[in-house]
Amino acid sequence: MSQLPTDFASLIKRFQFVSVLDSNPQTKVMSLLGTIDNKDAIITAEKTHFLFDETVRRPSQDGRSTPVLYNCENEYSCISGIQELKEITSNDIYYWGLSVIKQDMQSNPTAKLNLIWPATPIHIKKYEQQNFHLVRETPEMYKRIVQPYIEEMCNNGRLKWVNNILYEGAESERVVYKDFSEENKDDGFLILPDMKWDGMNLDSLYLVAIVYRTDIKTIRDLRYSDKQWLINLNNKIRSIVPGCYNYAVHPDELRILVHYQPSYYHFHIHIVNIKHPGLGNSIAAGKAILLEDIIEMLNYLGPEGYMNKTITYAIGENHDLWKRGLEEELTKQLERDGIPKIPKIVNGFK
Repeated sequence: MSQLPTDFASLIKRFQFVSVLDSNPQTKVMSLLGTIDNKDAIITAEKTHFLFDETVRRPSQDGRSTPVLYNCENEYSCISGIQELKEITSNDIYYWGLSVIKQDMQSNPTAKLNLIWPATPIHIKKYEQQNFHLVRETPEMYKRIVQPYIEEMCNNGRLKWVNNILYEGAESERVVYKDFSEENKDDGFLILPDMKWDGMNLDSLYLVAIVYRTDIKTIRDLRYSDKQWLINLNNKIRSIVPGCYNYAVHPDELRILVHYQPSYYHFHIHIVNIKHPGLGNSIAAGKAILLEDIIEMLNYLGPEGYMNKTITYAIGENHDLWKRGLEEELTKQLERDGIPKIPKIVNGFK
């Protein structure tokens, strides 16, 4: 029996819709649950960023003052690409309406699609709409609840795709920069585009740096002795990335951060254009921690570093850690703080 093709286009065509996991009107991202060949699959669709052709300088009218910057539009850009318009309403000098803009796969694609297949129950819960809570994770909570979970996640094959990138040449055509040698393996890292970036518009630049060190799973594993290593990483990233994009983005325009809890437990660093606002929780307090703040904090935490710190972060009810003990610990924390428990509302009644 011949095997069905597994290229991206054929997989998408075989996708059978089941339900909407989440739809975010702010970030313009929708996650769909379905099946491909009777195995669970998740498609994430994101509206792409508006594009302009290029920015050029035109001389001022008097020929002496500073030239003015203009955006040169092509046929697919924001204004020139408008094909249909419909006014919704107007009031004084304000007008609202809808438009259809000309689309093109290379110049102005409609949306970016991500596919996870076969998707595990953990993937489905991650993308499903859920309530979030702020938890204060103490060092004791980490060792009792979180650390065993991380060890379980690292031993069940969920990091295979990371190892494929680091050692097997997977996604090699997408790698922006690689610094690795067997003699100095622990200082090595590579940079490649994050799945959240369409790879086209630099205003929404989103890269990820994955380190070769295996002893650091999260910021919890960072010690004072790692401070210089982090400084070197930060400086290299700010030096390297602008040159990879013809210096259209500057070193001080890069938001370099780490997530806690991260999506996967192999230390990695997010690199985002500071202009990019549409990332939701990815750059929110309670999730994102600036790398330079992490470096500074190591000056005050002692030799054991982040293992001694209480960390407050947001966690969703679908995350396994919520039911493995964080929900119970949060209830106890609220009681100790003297904060009354809010009664659950069911069908409008307490």
